[in-house]
Amino acid sequence: MEKALVAGGAGFIGSSLCRLLMQDYEVVCLDDYSSGRKKNIEGLTGKKNFTFAEHNITEPLDELEEDLNGVKYVFHLASRASPKDYQSYPMHTLQSNTLGTQNLLEYCKNHGARFLFASTSEVYGDPLEHPQKESYRGNVNTTGIRACYDESKRLGETITSIYLREHKTDARIIRIFNTYGPGMKSNDGRVVSNFITQALAGKDITIYGDGSQTRSFCYVSDMIEGIKKAMFCDKTKGELMNLGNPDEFSIKELAEVVKELTGAKSGTVFLDLPEDDPYRRNPDISKAGRVLSWKPKVDLREGLAKTIEYFRNEH
Repeated sequence: MEKALVAGGAGFIGSSLCRLLMQDYEVVCLDDYSSGRKKNIEGLTGKKNFTFAEHNITEPLDELEEDLNGVKYVFHLASRASPKDYQSYPMHTLQSNTLGTQNLLEYCKNHGARFLFASTSEVYGDPLEHPQKESYRGNVNTTGIRACYDESKRLGETITSIYLREHKTDARIIRIFNTYGPGMKSNDGRVVSNFITQALAGKDITIYGDGSQTRSFCYVSDMIEGIKKAMFCDKTKGELMNLGNPDEFSIKELAEVVKELTGAKSGTVFLDLPEDDPYRRNPDISKAGRVLSWKPKVDLREGLAKTIEYFRNEH
């Protein structure tokens, strides 16, 4: 059985990816619990093809030689991802996507392992192109409160590209658009978890701005299937591609669906839009469809229903 490393494997997407990979691979989950949670990997520890290693990827990987022995695939998902979280820990976020990326790529270079860097739609900033294609270079604020995440992901892409060119490392980059589903933190400050938590508590729904801004929401099972395909498809070395759901919804529409599915009688409170919050966000996934034969299967109502059930059971 081949061996895969998931950096950030105790996180929301990372833990779901670990479970998927364990169907066919031996999995090493690497996390320092800075944003990942032990509860996300409950039921995995103790299984014969799962190993957990607690480590901050901004530190050298030398002490993990035994755990990493034989790893052929490295998934780099180790970064804080919610604005509330990364704005509270900007330097750790920046270093995870820069120093951490280089540390993991050094392992891949030295051991002939394949690498996947999980970048983000945030590299597009507040986009002037819609929907966003991989060729779009973005409209970003390098000194704003979101820059610790946006810019470090952009630099992580650059570091990955350097290893591709200089060391012929077998690497690829994906840009993840808004993803939701079971395993999310209820207090992570992202719009789906915020709305569901408020609705279940009978509180008013808080919308920043006028609610006309749009997002595209990808259910976690679709996302991890896309990530897996991106890694194991032999045609993806050197490729950069968007992964997300192209169905676009306004924030007001999302709030109404959440209220309907929860049965909440919540009102709506409108607050000022945060600095640099993008107005429209929608992926062009034609490349992923062409290269990976991948597209999302779970629509918003179905995915929200499953996510709401998860949050009900969590409390």
